[in-house]
Amino acid sequence: MFPLHDDQPRFSTPFVTYFLIGFNVLIYLFESMLHAQSPYALAQLVTQFGVVPRHEVALLTGTPVFNPVAALLPMFTSMFLHGSWLHVLGNMWMLWIFGDNIEDYLGHFLYLVFYLLCGLAAAFTHILFNVTSHAPTIGASGAIAGVMGAYLVLYPHARVLVWIIIPLYVPAWLMLGWWAITQFVNGAAMTVAVAGQQGGIAFWAHVGGFVVGILLIKLLPQRKQRFRYSNW
Repeated sequence: MFPLHDDQPRFSTPFVTYFLIGFNVLIYLFESMLHAQSPYALAQLVTQFGVVPRHEVALLTGTPVFNPVAALLPMFTSMFLHGSWLHVLGNMWMLWIFGDNIEDYLGHFLYLVFYLLCGLAAAFTHILFNVTSHAPTIGASGAIAGVMGAYLVLYPHARVLVWIIIPLYVPAWLMLGWWAITQFVNGAAMTVAVAGQQGGIAFWAHVGGFVVGILLIKLLPQRKQRFRYSNW
């Protein structure tokens, strides 16, 4: 199921969602220019600012080669790097559909905190299932998975227009629940098949972000006067 649109109204302008989308696209434009100049330089950038599970594990075990900044900074920076145009556009499309309603519910600042925390949780989950991997992992999908988990909790009965051979409206709980199940199944299959040593889609990061998004949205308060722009 590929989502095209949702019918859940919002009552404020999602400035942070717009910023995140624009910032991610700008960073990818920089990556593209860097690749055109030197593919090796881009590979260095991804290795330095992507999450490499072995580096974080080495830090925790006291290996002196990795200092805390070099090992932990990628937990944040990896959220803003992408591997292809399809990668960045796919992620930003999901954020465009689901992010505005979560920002509307939480408010701008708390939404940004929520987004970053979900991204961190996704990175930690990926590391947990890939402790010996040297492959750098990049992308905003873990943080966006948290947004999707929050959407499932808040708006399970919102209608989402998805593409399944033909455009079709389905309830959000069906679309997001199906997505979450496929991420878990694929993550488990990959773990069994290759013990988490190979590159590819970080399914466990998606699962981790999704679950933490569900938990956080239950703990964080709704912003005050949320409906002040509504006619309802």
